[in-house]
Amino acid sequence: MIHLKNIIPLFVFASLTMTACKNSPKTTPQNSEVYKGTASVSQGQATVVTENIFKCDRGREAPIGTSTATDGSTWTVPAAVNFTDDSFPFASDLFNPCTRVEYASANEALAALDGTDIIEVDPDGEIITAYVFADNYFEMYINGIAVGKDNVPFTQFNSNIVRFKVNTPFTIAMKLVDWEENSGLGSEANRGQAFHPGDGGMVAVFKNAKDEIIATTDANWKAQTFYTAPLRDLSCASEEGTLRLSETCSTEDSNDGASYYALHWKTPSNWQSADFDDSQWPNATTFTNNTIGVDNKPSYTNFTNIFDDSAADAQFIWSTNVILDNEVIVRYTVN
Repeated sequence: MIHLKNIIPLFVFASLTMTACKNSPKTTPQNSEVYKGTASVSQGQATVVTENIFKCDRGREAPIGTSTATDGSTWTVPAAVNFTDDSFPFASDLFNPCTRVEYASANEALAALDGTDIIEVDPDGEIITAYVFADNYFEMYINGIAVGKDNVPFTQFNSNIVRFKVNTPFTIAMKLVDWEENSGLGSEANRGQAFHPGDGGMVAVFKNAKDEIIATTDANWKAQTFYTAPLRDLSCASEEGTLRLSETCSTEDSNDGASYYALHWKTPSNWQSADFDDSQWPNATTFTNNTIGVDNKPSYTNFTNIFDDSAADAQFIWSTNVILDNEVIVRYTVN
């Protein structure tokens, strides 16, 4: 969850083996009394279950942890993902510094594929090609079928191709995760500060077999938040209908964030399905390339002819807070 435009080669790792009991009081925090929303509230660092699910040269560690909320519920942070599940297919590399697979163009990347990467949703469907840049991680479903997951959960920054065979209309559902180094606290070390909130963002383009753009990420997608952190003061968080808001919350870096709070919402069991009702979810918020900070990332800039097509410019999307919201589900139906 690094600010892309501010990334520097600094690797100051907070201890990932500390447990929640060492970092936060066992009593219910008084601050939680001011929070009136529907989320479960946790405070302090999570208990790290896996210190690093993926190793990459010059990359950051990607821990998985468990946070216990004040209501007794437990939560996987930054999200429950399928990265280590071999049955969930990996996306193909478009640009991946971790594996040294670094294509200069989309055509070059496509030419390297032999067709075994194509996931069949409908046997008589058309082959659709999706180009995805996600900060940091995504899992994609088409009509409830898993078709591709990110090859790198945290850093270095990479981009992907996902190909699948489907009939139109079809529904895209994606879990997006802005990873964290400080497990349960939505932050990592950056620029000499141990607790830097960072930011997320995802952009995607979908093309048919004729190489025509049939969908891009924009404000017409739906986007809902399921994990928000770090919060210094819970009074800044609010809800308006299905909107889970934190725009007035501080996003400043800190060296003393071990007692910060997090908000957790349960994900619906069938959010991947085409028939899931997302009509009441908020629309996605769009962000400029400059806000996300991709101008110096070859995993994006090598493919601006795809992502920034003059006739159909794809936009970065997220929930309302691209810095503090760390797990977001987005959905869109292609008609």
